[in-house]
Amino acid sequence: MNIDMIEAAAKRIDGKARRTPLLSSPFLDEIAGRRVLVKPECLQHTGSFKFRGAWSALSALDPDIRAKGVIAFSSGNHAQGVALAAREHGTMAVIVMPSDAPELKINNTKALGAEVILYDRATEDRDEIGERLASERGLTLIKPFDEPLVVAGQGSVGLEIAQQAAELGVTKADVLVPCGGGGLTSGVALALEAKAPDMKVHPVEPEGFDDVARSLKSGKIEQNPA
Repeated sequence: MNIDMIEAAAKRIDGKARRTPLLSSPFLDEIAGRRVLVKPECLQHTGSFKFRGAWSALSALDPDIRAKGVIAFSSGNHAQGVALAAREHGTMAVIVMPSDAPELKINNTKALGAEVILYDRATEDRDEIGERLASERGLTLIKPFDEPLVVAGQGSVGLEIAQQAAELGVTKADVLVPCGGGGLTSGVALALEAKAPDMKVHPVEPEGFDDVARSLKSGKIEQNPA
């Protein structure tokens, strides 16, 4: 992974993903006791940054390979991002989702034209299901975060932060990035390291589900409880 991959992804998604604003919030300024800027990726297509990575990955595929369809596993946001990106590229998407995923996200994914396959996360392995179906049906697997093209797409958020912050006169800042699988955090960190090196990225996790913090501390990959 490098900044060239992120800049290439940003060009591919230009005009497809929304360039979300960098907003000030006097209310948050007062709570934090310092200036706070917010990058509202909730305004992105499908409601999350995941569309960026999905479009980046699908748009980079060979057209003949892409035409055969793609498959992804997700509990909702990546699912919807891949479903929409596939629909816009005129190809099919198969999405493997846990049976206890929010019904709204399952329905939204179906509404975007994807075939949804449900699994029991307590007894079944989504990675195994996704890889098996990809092999059986000739589909390309688009992983939610452990995939360079997806990370590169998420990194476009970091490029925008660097550009928009500079326009506001901000070149040094602490950047708080929600961290689940790590795709967004990795992409933003790579982009800011190259374009705004005085900005420091801090991954943010829910208390009790801090596998990234524990992994960094132990030096090995830690897992959250099932």
